[in-house]
Parts: sequence; structure tokens; C-alpha cells
Amino acid sequence: MMHLLSNKIEHEMSQAEPAQDDVRVLALAGQPNVGKSTVFNRLTGLSQHVGNWPGKTVEQKSGTFVHNEQSYTLLDLPGTYSLTANSEEERIARDFIIREKPTLVLAVVDAAILERSLYLLAELLLLPAPVILLLNMIDVAEQEGIQVEPDVLSAALGIPVIPMCATRNRGYEILLETIEQMVGGEIAYNPRRPTIRIEHQEILAELITLVADWVPEFYPIDWVALKLLEGDEEIASLMQSAMPPDRWALVHALLYQHEDAILDIAGARYEWIARMMRAAVLRPRVGQMGLTARLDRVLTHPIAGTAVLLGVLAGVFWLTYALGSPLQVWLDNLLGGLAVLIRAMLSNNMPVWMVDLVTDGVLGGAGMVFTFLPILIIFFAVLGFLEDTGYMARAAYLTDRFMHMMGLHGKSFIPLLLGFGCNVPAILGTRIIDTRRARVLTTLLAPFVPCTARMAVIAVLAPIFFGRFAGLVAWGLVAMNLILLSLVGLLFHRFVLRGEHAVFIMELPLYHLPNPRTIGLYVLQNIVAFLQKAGTVILLASVLIWGLSYFPTGDVMTSYLATIGQWMEPVSNWMGLPWPFMIALLASFVAKENTIATLAILYGDINTVLPQVLTPPAALGLLVAQMLFIPCVATVATIKQEVGWKWMFVSVLMLLLLSLGVGGLVYQLGHVLYAL
Repeated sequence: MMHLLSNKIEHEMSQAEPAQDDVRVLALAGQPNVGKSTVFNRLTGLSQHVGNWPGKTVEQKSGTFVHNEQSYTLLDLPGTYSLTANSEEERIARDFIIREKPTLVLAVVDAAILERSLYLLAELLLLPAPVILLLNMIDVAEQEGIQVEPDVLSAALGIPVIPMCATRNRGYEILLETIEQMVGGEIAYNPRRPTIRIEHQEILAELITLVADWVPEFYPIDWVALKLLEGDEEIASLMQSAMPPDRWALVHALLYQHEDAILDIAGARYEWIARMMRAAVLRPRVGQMGLTARLDRVLTHPIAGTAVLLGVLAGVFWLTYALGSPLQVWLDNLLGGLAVLIRAMLSNNMPVWMVDLVTDGVLGGAGMVFTFLPILIIFFAVLGFLEDTGYMARAAYLTDRFMHMMGLHGKSFIPLLLGFGCNVPAILGTRIIDTRRARVLTTLLAPFVPCTARMAVIAVLAPIFFGRFAGLVAWGLVAMNLILLSLVGLLFHRFVLRGEHAVFIMELPLYHLPNPRTIGLYVLQNIVAFLQKAGTVILLASVLIWGLSYFPTGDVMTSYLATIGQWMEPVSNWMGLPWPFMIALLASFVAKENTIATLAILYGDINTVLPQVLTPPAALGLLVAQMLFIPCVATVATIKQEVGWKWMFVSVLMLLLLSLGVGGLVYQLGHVLYAL
């Protein structure tokens, strides 16, 4: 009672302007695909930070918000189905709640699949932090013919239950009020936790007595004893190192005698879940089919579903380039006019080299990259839309058979598809894959997926060299990359990364209307990251390349860059390319867009000059090399971060040899055919 009173007084004092150290920490927990990201984005808006958990490769998202002058930090725990420490995500989630002691845990569940979602809640209630249940996707449940009574469920659980439709901004006001009341001690917290069956209750009590004196700080004694009885290997290892050998021997003997306890514990939890469901949920009548089931009869069908998936992917690329390319041309013309205007304004007051630096180095190089924005915005918006509706999980399911040929499973398709936007999030996305072998292989294959930056370069160069056949050439290049991705995957699976086929288990979320705010934030975050790169790395690279092409004589043909390019002439001759194109390829290591920026710096008006410089076979060889060349430095750094130095060097060397080798072969073969 004194504790509640103290909390209430503290809450009332905090109604003044909050001090920096008076920030409440909230943990957002839930299974994948229950709308956790939508809730997080809605509460924190743009005040988000993304990084890694200390010492881990699992992504950490945190953000802040203020309600009634009280500051809150919201930390998005990794999506997980349980807290049994079978994966890195599960260990992170439970260790944070136990060690960091957040003020509250906001447990998000899907009202349409409540029975499956409640198992995680059963485990969260056993931890010390108070829990608020966010009953999300109420609208989807109604669409499926399911009725959930939040008040009845709250009474049965003994904790606050907030009905929500996160995508439609429903329920947030009640949630914020409930958080405020829980923090202030105005709502009593008396959870009705699941218990274990009577057969093992005495054994649990005996375990508590045996381990009580050696349980490390932060860990609840009864929770540790329960985890030992469940067979949790991490807790068992922790207690074995903390306890004297003779004492641990007693614990080990007791656990050995009762290995079947895990079945009783899980069984009791499912009985607890069944009681909650009987109390608060009204299911549709037998035989009634919801919207998701009706759609999935087509969208997950091996033939019809695959045809739809191919159509969706074709539609994504058609929409991206049909809408984005005209806007890109408009921005390019605008940039050209701006360069002319700036040159006229600066010519009378600044040295010639400085005028050239601004117009050719900055605007002609880094400025060119900004013309890719329309393509990027449209692509990320469409990708975000597909993800938010629940369709991406179906795409993973349909591609599982194809991925299985390379020793992977459908989960690998999602990171690879992300690669069409950018290879960096594609490689980061491999964290959803369960085994290291599959993560390494997917990471090695990700750079074969042409990102929007590569495709933007192709979108600029292909029409210059091939005119009305540019679309056919572009699709051929994409097909080549995907064929090579499959061949390389097969070779690595059979001869390098040998291993068993991975089992694919993935829950298909119910279809629901996408949230424009979530999609908007997804697009915004990706575009901001792109602009930061364009404003820093690409700008510096463009200025450096311009400087090397200008000095010491002011003539590109006698510049430092010409000297470097002439050293590379044996390779460029093999590919039928003048040395400036090799420099452009090397510059693309900093950022793919630098290919265009470099050629614009070296040749000026690339639309009229480049067709006169290269024959069609050489141009095709250049585009092939561009599609297969080493990915940008950000991607290479991400590969090193995720799978280590060894596989980073394997990836770089493999792509370098493939790009120069296949590009040269295409030129040599095309040169012979072109001469006939």
C-alpha cells in the first residue's frame, strides 16, 4: 500500500516539467506479425533510434514519447513466440525484462489468433515487470467472424486489456491513459498467472528450496526453479556455475527424475489459455470461412499462387519505373538547367577550377544521384504496402520449394526480395533466418539481387546504348543475375556450405488493411538513409573523382585519373572498354550511382558521347559487369558485420572475378557476332 502511495505521489510530482532522469522505460513485446511495429511507430513517430543490442546482431529499436508531461522510452523487443531461450531473440527479450526491470511491458497480441498469442503472455506474466495486454487487430478478428470481449478477458487475466486497431489509430488514447494510471499506481496489478499441474508442484517447491541461496541477482527465485524444471539449458548452465558441485548434483538428480515435467508445465499453460478463450472469445460457427482463408485458397496455391506472385513482382517493377522514370528525367533536366545557371552566376567571381568543381563535381556527380529519388520512393512504398498487408509471408511460402534447392527455405526469400530495394537491409534481414549456415549462404547471394541503385544506373545507361530495346536488355540483365544467384547457391550448397536442408516453419499472418503511417515511416527511413549517403559518401567520392580527373593539368586525358586508368588497360581491353569506364566501375564501389556520376564528370553529356565511344558488344559487357560488380562499400561493411571477414573476402573476390570474367566473355562473344 505504501508502495502504491509512493508511486502516486511521484506521479503527481512529475506533472511538472519532467526531469531528464524521470523517464519511464516501457518494453514492447509480442510475436512476429501482430502489429508491434505499427504500435511502436505510432507512439514514437520520428523519434526513433535503430542499432544493435550490445554484443548482438539482432536489431534494437527504441524511441521516446511524452504524455501529460511525462517522458517515456519505448523499447521494441525482438519478436518471439516464447521466452524459452531457444534463439537469440528470446534470450534478449527475457533478459531485458529481468535485468533492466522496465516500468511496464506492453504485450501485443493478435485478436484474430488470440489462442496462439497467449502462450507468450503466459510466460511474460511470470516475470517481475507489470504487463498491459494490447488486444490488437480487433477489426481483423471481426472480419474473420471472431468476437473478443476485452472486459471479460481483463477480469479473467487480472491485468488491463486494451482493445486496439493499431492501423486505424484506435485504442491509443485508452492505452496512454492506462499507462499513466499504471505508472501512478492507480490500477491494481493482480495477474492470474498460469500454474503447473499438481503432480509437480511439490517438486517445484523442493527446487526453490535447493537453489534459493545461489540464484544470481535480478533473477526471481521461483522463475529460475520453474525454468530448470522446463529444461531451460541456459538457466541450467547459469545455476551449475553458481552452485557448489554437491548442491548442483542434488538439483540435477531431481531434474533427471522428473524429465516429463516440461509436458505438465506446457499442458497447464494450454489449459490456462483454454480457460481464457472460453471466457472471452466467441468463435465463428463450424464451416464458416473467413477472408484470409478464401484469399489463401488462391494466393498460396502452388500454381495459381506462383502466377500471382510473378504478376505482383512484375507489377512492382513496372510501377516503379513507369512512374519513376519520367520523374527522374524531369529532375535530370532541372539539374542540368541549375548547373547552367550556377556556372553563369559564378564565372565572373570565382576561379575556373572552382566553378567546374561546383557544376561538374558536385552537381554533375552527387547531384545526379538525387534524380534516383522517385524510383526509390515508389519501390519502398510498394514493398512496404506488400509487407503491411501480410502478403510477403505468402511470397516466402511459395518460394520455399525453389529456395530448398539451394539448401535454404522460404525465409531467405524475404531478405533477397529486400535486396531489390537495397542490399544493406537485405543482408541485415538475414537475421530472421534460424541457422548460421543458411544466414551465410543468403548473405553471399544477396549482392546478386540488383538493388535500385544498380537498376537506376541500368535505367540511365541502357536507353543511351540500346534505345528502344533498353527494356529488353534490362530484363535480360536481371534474369542473368537471378540465374547466377541460383547457380552460385547450388554450388555453395553442394560443395562449400554442405549441410542438411532447413525445415521451414512460418506463421502466415491474417490479411489486413495496411497502415499508411507505417508505410510512410518505412519509406522515410530508407530515403533519409539514402540521402545521408548521397550527402556524405557519394559527395566526397564525386569530388575526389573530379579532383583526380582535373588535376594537375585541367585536362582529363593527362590527369591523375588517366594514369590510374592506363594501369588498368589490360583488363579494360579484355572487356572492350576505354580506361574511363574501368574508373567508373571502381567508383561504383563507393556507391553504385557513382558510375553515372563518374562518366558525367569524364565525358560531360553522356547521352550523346557514350554511344560514339562504345560498340554495342562493349556496352553490353559494361552493363553485365556493372550488374555483377562488387557491391557498394556499405554492403561490404554489412557483410563483414553479419558473417565476418572470411566470408566478406569470399564475396568480394567472387563478385570481382564474375563481373570481369562474364563481362569480358559477353564482349568477346558479342564482338565476334557483331563483326559477322
